[in-house]
Amino acid sequence: MNIAIVGCGLIGKKRLDTIGNHALLYAVDPDLKRAESLCIARNQGTPVYDYTEIMKDPALDLVIVATTNDILPRVAILALEHNKHVLIEKPGGRTPQDIENIIAVRKKSSGFVWVGYNHRFHPAVLKAKEIIVSGELGEIMFIRGRYGHGGRLGYEKEWRFSEALSGGGELLDQGVHLIDLSRWFLEDDFTFIDGYANTYFWDTELEDNGFLQLKTKKNQMAWLHVSATEWKNIFCFEIYGKNGKLQIDGLGGSYGTEKLTYYKMLPEMGPPETTSWEYPFPDNSWQREWDCFIKAVAKGTPTDYMLQDALAAMNIVHKIYEQGRETERESIL
Repeated sequence: MNIAIVGCGLIGKKRLDTIGNHALLYAVDPDLKRAESLCIARNQGTPVYDYTEIMKDPALDLVIVATTNDILPRVAILALEHNKHVLIEKPGGRTPQDIENIIAVRKKSSGFVWVGYNHRFHPAVLKAKEIIVSGELGEIMFIRGRYGHGGRLGYEKEWRFSEALSGGGELLDQGVHLIDLSRWFLEDDFTFIDGYANTYFWDTELEDNGFLQLKTKKNQMAWLHVSATEWKNIFCFEIYGKNGKLQIDGLGGSYGTEKLTYYKMLPEMGPPETTSWEYPFPDNSWQREWDCFIKAVAKGTPTDYMLQDALAAMNIVHKIYEQGRETERESIL
């Protein structure tokens, strides 16, 4: 399969490392030096400045889109209009309308779409899912999740804190991962959505912290907090079932060794039976996600559910943003 990578920054490079025996046909970036660096790393491909130049090439099969959020839907839609397969990074755009526009074009295209929520493919997350699917944990009662980092000098000047480029702050950046995992584990939509997004530290109008309270129709809760003022990077995701608790800590790298701990309740209650799995090797979630998408494309298995899941996460984030705007309007009145 012949591939183009549009957006040759950190994530574009991560995606390049996953494509295996598939060919890099084009590397596209307004900074041609970045595009050239991907071609050099792969020893193949043509660096290109403008993504619109490549879509008519019949040899191109699949487009990986790893740009800023404002560009994501534009590239994905153009690729789909030319019947290319698309792997688009989360969150897929800046607004729910961006995702809905992609969905509308996808219905007319022979190209498949995958939205890059690689956290589903971390080994501790997959092991937790396996335990839940087995029924061993019992019915899930609630979820508690924390995900955060401390930024870096000048962080408030980067594109993630530009509303025109990103569409939102920390809630849209890391928050969608926690929302997606919560929906994926609960296998249900949230019928009650409440939360608060605020800027506490960084000199920006976009939020550096987001707090969510989400509830399904069965009253299963997800309490989620994402932060750009965590100072020490953290990922902690706890799933409470009627028969025990699963706790996922770390994502590797600066987030610490990835680990799953299973606290299994005993018939007599008291201290639980504890089992832990550690995953100290390099993060392979990107590779597992790519393999899943490519297998689906090869088999002709539709992947539209990822677009629907991305839309659901985006809708939740924007509901919190709208609640914040309504509160501001009320305070002015």
